[in-house]
Amino acid sequence: MFKQLRPVFMVFLLLTVVTGIIYPLLVTWVAQLAFPEKANGSLIRKEGGYAGSELIGQPFDDPKYFWGRPSATPDFPYNSASSSGSNLGPSNPSLVEAVKARVEAFQKADPGNHSSIPVDLVTSSGSGLDPHISPAAALFQAPRVARVRGLSEDQVRRLVDEFTEPRQWGFLGEPRVNVLKLNLALDRLQSPRERSMERGSG
Repeated sequence: MFKQLRPVFMVFLLLTVVTGIIYPLLVTWVAQLAFPEKANGSLIRKEGGYAGSELIGQPFDDPKYFWGRPSATPDFPYNSASSSGSNLGPSNPSLVEAVKARVEAFQKADPGNHSSIPVDLVTSSGSGLDPHISPAAALFQAPRVARVRGLSEDQVRRLVDEFTEPRQWGFLGEPRVNVLKLNLALDRLQSPRERSMERGSG
């Protein structure tokens, strides 16, 4: 019996070492060597620390920032440990109420904007972690952001254009804007009002 079990045990041990130790270490080494930034989570640095990952959305509700796509992940929005959508059908009353509440939030934040709200600003994605919005969704928010920050709409629109990413390889997906990157760029773009405040405190 031992003679029969021995080769089974040896194969089990060999496969454990190869697939459980050698292969993961090899893949990790190659990833760190070839594309370390992506292998470490595509983190975005800010003032010596990290602002987040360009792959995972963050909640923004301050009017001076662009707002991202809603998240329906359990426990809290953009919960990367529990990626999921709401799984609510289009006729579900809960989804209808959620969309109405999101529409009202945008109307309250920018009552003078009577344009149609792009659908990706009021519906959550399947993953709940989407860090991007459509260029139309970013441009819809440009007047509010410009007004609150004391910037011209042209300045904000140019920033949106600058951070609009094209289709992958020219034909996959749709053009998109990374909300975190755009908001960090906004913080670096001072308005005349902010510059005058700095001079006054200096």
